[in-house]
Amino acid sequence: MRKESSLFDNGFFEFLEIENDFRIENRVKHIKRNMVRRPPGIRALIVNKKNQILLSKEFRYELNDWDFRLPGGKVFELFEDYKVALEHDTVMESVLQTVPKEVLEEVGLIVDNPRLLKDSKDGAGVIWDLYYFEIRDYRKSESGPQLEEDEVIHGYQWYEFDEIINMCQKNQIHEDRSVGVLLTYILKVKKWES
Repeated sequence: MRKESSLFDNGFFEFLEIENDFRIENRVKHIKRNMVRRPPGIRALIVNKKNQILLSKEFRYELNDWDFRLPGGKVFELFEDYKVALEHDTVMESVLQTVPKEVLEEVGLIVDNPRLLKDSKDGAGVIWDLYYFEIRDYRKSESGPQLEEDEVIHGYQWYEFDEIINMCQKNQIHEDRSVGVLLTYILKVKKWES
């Protein structure tokens, strides 16, 4: 039995009270928790034929600094749209529609056949999924990137796996979930190639 009630919604985050029954080692445990929910985002691992990954150099306001990033963005412009998708169980449909849109806007590439790699959960107390997709099938758009007004991106560059590992070690990629997904992906591909 799952019961959820919204305590407060500021249009970006929703504060929830959630009650749920969990079966742990043949016992049912009733848990009541306060949580924060935010609409999901997507990240694109765009990989070329040389097994290089495309990263952007983007100014991040929360860091007040530059960061190397996987292209991506938010799935829903309005929190209310996310709530409707949750009610109708259509979040994944919206995610799949967002992947080509975000890659086209940020990088200027038209993508085909994105493959879901991982649905990364944020952690205790926060519901914020990031959907990571591998993209190997793409072509350049004639229009190029169409950045949003507040996005400041200084280009895109292809990086070798070892360069990305080094960037992760030097904390040049600040989104820790992306670091984990990148390193896992690189290790799997290297193992597969050997």
